[in-house]
Amino acid sequence: MIGSLVSTGRRRKLAAGQWRATIVAAAIFSAWVIYANLFTISDPLVLGILFVSGIYAIMFVAIGATPRAPDRVPLYDLALSAMSIACGIFFFVNATAIADRISLLEPFTPAQFFFGTALMLLTLEATRRTTGLGLTGVVVLFLAYNWFGYLLPPPFGHGVSDFSYLLDILVFTTDGIFGVPIQVVASYVFLFVMFGTFLSMSGGGEFFFNLAALLTGRTRGGPAKIAVISSGLYGTMSGSPTSDVVATGSITIPVMKRLGYSPRFAGGVEVAASTGGSAMPPVMGSAAFILAEYTGVAYNDVVVAAIVPAMLYYFGVFGQVHLRAVKYDLRPSDSEIPSVGQTFKTGWVFLIPIIGIVTALLSGYSPTFTAGFGVLTMLIAAMLMKRTRLSLWKIVEGLGETTLRILPVAGACAAAGLVIGGLSMTGLGMKAANVILVLSNENAILTLVIAAIVTIILGLGMPTPSAYILAAVLVGPALAKLGYPVLQSHLFLLYYAVLSALTPPIAVAALAAAAIADEDPFKIAFTAVRLAVVGFLLPFAFVWNPAILLLGDPLANVLAVSGGILGTVAIAISVEATYGARVTGIERILLMLGAVAAITPMTQVSIAGIVLILAMLVRYAVLLKKQGGTLGTVSNAE
Repeated sequence: MIGSLVSTGRRRKLAAGQWRATIVAAAIFSAWVIYANLFTISDPLVLGILFVSGIYAIMFVAIGATPRAPDRVPLYDLALSAMSIACGIFFFVNATAIADRISLLEPFTPAQFFFGTALMLLTLEATRRTTGLGLTGVVVLFLAYNWFGYLLPPPFGHGVSDFSYLLDILVFTTDGIFGVPIQVVASYVFLFVMFGTFLSMSGGGEFFFNLAALLTGRTRGGPAKIAVISSGLYGTMSGSPTSDVVATGSITIPVMKRLGYSPRFAGGVEVAASTGGSAMPPVMGSAAFILAEYTGVAYNDVVVAAIVPAMLYYFGVFGQVHLRAVKYDLRPSDSEIPSVGQTFKTGWVFLIPIIGIVTALLSGYSPTFTAGFGVLTMLIAAMLMKRTRLSLWKIVEGLGETTLRILPVAGACAAAGLVIGGLSMTGLGMKAANVILVLSNENAILTLVIAAIVTIILGLGMPTPSAYILAAVLVGPALAKLGYPVLQSHLFLLYYAVLSALTPPIAVAALAAAAIADEDPFKIAFTAVRLAVVGFLLPFAFVWNPAILLLGDPLANVLAVSGGILGTVAIAISVEATYGARVTGIERILLMLGAVAAITPMTQVSIAGIVLILAMLVRYAVLLKKQGGTLGTVSNAE
């Protein structure tokens, strides 16, 4: 059942000639995206039309209809690709007429009705192939509500909406398919994915792994710590927990298993580490760009606000991994750990584009310019060393691979546009907000709890951008009605959209790890949830105390960051029930209370919590010193 919800079409392994032709076509499309974003001022409607039609034309060739689709491209997929191109040509040629027409008043011509309906159906099929039945079913459900909702009693019903009304809003305006999600994907998301593609092709993934191994490989639990650091570094570029698990987990999970780590623990570490990458600046995955565009908050402000929570998330995962390694005496890696010289001999070139991106963002440049600048500096940096240098054909491959990597995100965001357009048309978002407020009796904390649960449910089996978008339009208004600031409330929703990737029962990231670890995905998911427990608590913390997002005065920010660090340590010790020796139940409760107090916005209470945690940590250090730092070991982790 779960497999059918998350299974997608199969990416074809085309014959050599067909593959080269597809890569070249995809590379030309990438080159057009660069030109359209950096060298022209494109009309949003025209950009959306050309982007969607081009993506669909490549998608139906590159991705089969089912997981068992043949490598040979069947005639019906060629027909779908041709129809995508035809839709693009029609909408592009008639873009001025479409932009000038008065929506809901001017009737459709037969050609407009035909191509509009075709594009909507192509979007549903593209969504099914790239994201599975889960998101597709949600979109179809919303479309059915938009079309037949007038049959429902108040307050859930709405005015009569025939199909033409629906088609007009969802296809012939920038409120539907060509709305904010696809506009974001067609601009800086595409360019940041391109940056990540060239970084990976030049050997950046290997550099991140070696850097993580250099830092932690010789410590107890080293391989698991390598997974945490390397997955976080890679994840901020990839923006997809599932692809991060596949990319880095294929290396880290077998190493952990070989050194005696249980498959469950190895998979759980990789899933928890990979999932957090979508909340790690500077890139944070495509959902962060959508958040900035949807809320009107500058992306630079989003990045700065997200720094401390992301670091606390990984500090929490790292801390629990360390304590688990101490508890079970997990060995360091027996493989050769690279030296500083080996790591940076060629790896130093990868620091140039990363520093360039961060500098451009902090200097106030737009995300689109920043991403384009990152791609340019990445290509220049790669040319500095023979080992990282890319040939002309490799650059073409990188451009083409960027288009192929963006296919699932584009499919999900086009579908999300259908949902957003329908919600704005029927007012369902405000109705859902009212239902949430009734259920919570407008209690602030209970509303946040319901918002978190709803967001996780919406995100089960869905890409992070789709989960966030659905939560933003359905749950966001409820938080706004209670007066929660925009940035805090939407980062709250984004975090739970991200965490839905590791949350049972679907946990798509755990499904990816299960295939590598050869373990039950449910066991991996539950282990990942335990390791990521700080991540589930963080959103409540930064909504309660905005200084954790560096939104307070200097003293408040310092106290919040200090309290967050010590609170994370306290939670890790409490959850793992060890600091190097057994922690009693009373001590675990005290640690949790201290963690809550440490991150409170009330200065005196925060200082008291910090002092309590410090006192307990000093006590544990003294006890460990008396015991000689030893601990009886357990046979295996979980």
